[in-house]
Amino acid sequence: MSVVFVTGGTGYLGSYAVTRLVQHHDAKLALLVRAKSRKDAIAKLWNGLQMHAEGVGAKQAEWFERILANVTFVSGDLTAPHLGMDARVRAELAERTGSILHIAASLNRRSEKACLNANLRGTLSVIGFAKDVIARRGSLGRFTDVSTVAVCGRRYREVVQEDASIDWDRSDYDPYARTKKFAEHMVEELLPEVDRLVVRPSIVMGDSRFPQTTQFDMVRSFCALADMPVLPMSGAARLDIVNADFVGRAITDLHLKKNTKHRIYHLSSGTSSKSAAEIGVAMLSKFPGRKPPRFVPRASGAFEAAVNRMANLPKGTLSLYGSLLKVFWPYIVFDTVFDHTRVCEELGGSPVPFTDYCGELYRWSREVKFTYPYQALPERLAKLASPSQEVTSWA
Repeated sequence: MSVVFVTGGTGYLGSYAVTRLVQHHDAKLALLVRAKSRKDAIAKLWNGLQMHAEGVGAKQAEWFERILANVTFVSGDLTAPHLGMDARVRAELAERTGSILHIAASLNRRSEKACLNANLRGTLSVIGFAKDVIARRGSLGRFTDVSTVAVCGRRYREVVQEDASIDWDRSDYDPYARTKKFAEHMVEELLPEVDRLVVRPSIVMGDSRFPQTTQFDMVRSFCALADMPVLPMSGAARLDIVNADFVGRAITDLHLKKNTKHRIYHLSSGTSSKSAAEIGVAMLSKFPGRKPPRFVPRASGAFEAAVNRMANLPKGTLSLYGSLLKVFWPYIVFDTVFDHTRVCEELGGSPVPFTDYCGELYRWSREVKFTYPYQALPERLAKLASPSQEVTSWA
């Protein structure tokens, strides 16, 4: 049986994809992981997936063992030559790979170096592996590139369609957006013979089913904004925020669908996106008596200057919030949404409005102080592999 080769499978979006691929599709996966032993790889996946684990205690361990039965770990590194794979393992993986789901990326919007290494060099290496698969098997079922709506460049008050997102004459907001745009271009130019799919999530924040999350940067920024008495923006500005469970479903179901109607999909809230004012009210809904922020657009210049000063302060709480707001503020105020008609028609469902679940996300994130309460790897799982056992062991 062929496998789905997945990069970024232990990350935030990757955890949603891996869980759904196994639980809903019974897919066999080969996960690229940075691990020195199989035991390290198991521990890394356990941390990545435990937010999704069913039951508690022993039942969680049993759930995870069922996931592991469908997973083969491949030791490697997105930014290393040839993905850092052992030559023998790489050759065997190429023989077994039926499709590639490329999720791994650097979201470090402040570091040109990190984005160049992961998003450009890394994607180029994954494309090189796709070429190996084609050389050995004669074809590759599908190459899915998980990109971002940020490839649209600087916009203001628009509804953006998939095929009109990339405009090479527009400036980019940051290194992340720029390198992801070029990564899409590389896939398009270098894999013309492959069934290519590009999926572009918008702002992915929270899960509509439960308040837990392991990705806090954007959540921390929104909580800080909700706590401010005055916000220097228009309350009518739309924020295209999409729930992670919808994005995970869309990534996996589109990747495995035999024939998709399109080659590019926005995984977004589209014109159903809520306004800043609606979100402000909803985030504080679990705290009776708390007043939502007042919106004063004319204060935007002074606010941005203050954020810049905070970002340049010595390391601490103020500099952390300053750095986060400096990065995310352009995406918060550009009042642009991304049409999602294609994915809703293809999957037969829509994202859950952020206002339906952001109150619980705010409450829980504050309670845990923006730190996920990870549980240690259960002993029964630690015994599944010795520290010296090789990472890759084909079933």
